[in-house]
Amino acid sequence: MHRLLFVLLLMVAGIASAADNLRPFVSGSMAQIQEEYAGKPFVMFLWSLSCTYCPTELEMLGKFKQQHPELNLVLIATDTPEDKPEVVSHLAGYGLSEIRSSWVFAEDMPERLRFEIDRRWYGEVPRTYFYDQTHERLVRTGLVGEAFVKEWLALVSQAPSGDK
Repeated sequence: MHRLLFVLLLMVAGIASAADNLRPFVSGSMAQIQEEYAGKPFVMFLWSLSCTYCPTELEMLGKFKQQHPELNLVLIATDTPEDKPEVVSHLAGYGLSEIRSSWVFAEDMPERLRFEIDRRWYGEVPRTYFYDQTHERLVRTGLVGEAFVKEWLALVSQAPSGDK
């Protein structure tokens, strides 16, 4: 009985932590993300609650992040602030509640936010951006998979830090 209560408390704490980490993605948030990771590589994953393939990638990213804590990971849900409880629950379910850079779209016109992220992006998810140290990016739509993320992380880990 005590173990069950303890497990439930841990789950609630994880969800509360994810709720605290989930920030509103508004105009200017992309610049904030790039500034936060200046000179550092990062992976930015765009997803939605209604996306069929996103759970597969979220599960993979959750496991990968656990194995590779050095991975800078940014998660952006293209849903709405009203969906925050469900977004938080999903992140917690995939072990991603501790990601400090988690966002949810929070403007009336999501087209503006999509344009700010990528002028060539029309809202399809999952969509993953791999930014190197200089913030040159590689874009993938659809399932990426763990092997690709491993290769990319190995590649940017070997690259010079970009201090010029």
